[in-house]
Amino acid sequence: MPQLALLLTTIVWGATFPATKAALEQISPLSFLFLRFLLGMIVVLGVLLLGRRRLAKDSFTLRISLIATGWLFLGYVLQTVGLRFTTASNSAFITVLYVVFVPLYLRRLGVHTWVSNGIALVGLWFLVRPTASANLGDLLTLGSAAAFAAHMVCLERYTRVADSVSLFAWQLLFMTLAMLGTMWWEHPAASMFEPTRVLIIGLVVTGVLATGAFAVQMWAQRLLPAQQVALLFAAEPAVAAWLAWYFLGETLDTQGWFGSAMILGGVLLGSWATGDVSPAHPESVPMHSEGG
Repeated sequence: MPQLALLLTTIVWGATFPATKAALEQISPLSFLFLRFLLGMIVVLGVLLLGRRRLAKDSFTLRISLIATGWLFLGYVLQTVGLRFTTASNSAFITVLYVVFVPLYLRRLGVHTWVSNGIALVGLWFLVRPTASANLGDLLTLGSAAAFAAHMVCLERYTRVADSVSLFAWQLLFMTLAMLGTMWWEHPAASMFEPTRVLIIGLVVTGVLATGAFAVQMWAQRLLPAQQVALLFAAEPAVAAWLAWYFLGETLDTQGWFGSAMILGGVLLGSWATGDVSPAHPESVPMHSEGG
């Protein structure tokens, strides 16, 4: 069941928050992202080589992979840079606004969609309690939410008309090259790359486990509409808060637990309802790109 598979991947995505938080005490953000995608790319290419699986190299597959990677890269960079100027709670709340952007992009504006999204977003506000004031970091993070939503829309369309394994692998390769090119902004010191226990654990969680979660997302988006995938991922901040409470001892009060419950309620309501459907056949998917 794709819904259950995606809910399980939110545990992995949630675990990336405490893992990354610990790793960033040692290494700068863009350098960490480069190592994360480099490790994921190596793992995936190794699996493909062992399975003797060849990648599609036609111009169409490469073009749509570049378009999807562009949105993914923009989302990660805006989110990471935005965290320099805003609070973590504001970043978490604003990022999950992709729940709103996805149905807007797709013009799937049914009542059921907005009710389930609204419940999840109100629950998220109770959980993270963002500040009312806005700053540059908030605006950058809002841009990242829009970019992540565009990436989900791309995956809904492209996984139905192209080889999803090739699309997945090319995105990892392009992300690794793009992150390599942006590391010069930070001028990372050699000491940042010392293979400490914290850095290794962070890279295993984000580079191996999260890459597997991304593969599950690619598979699920062949079967589910993008707005449903976005809503399922709205549970990610709640999972992250629970893991931080359990493993790091961070406080989660009654209001936080209430907000978490509301998020899960909205997610479950939106995930198992039949009001919104995805395109039934690949041929029905329009093949224009959001990226130009």
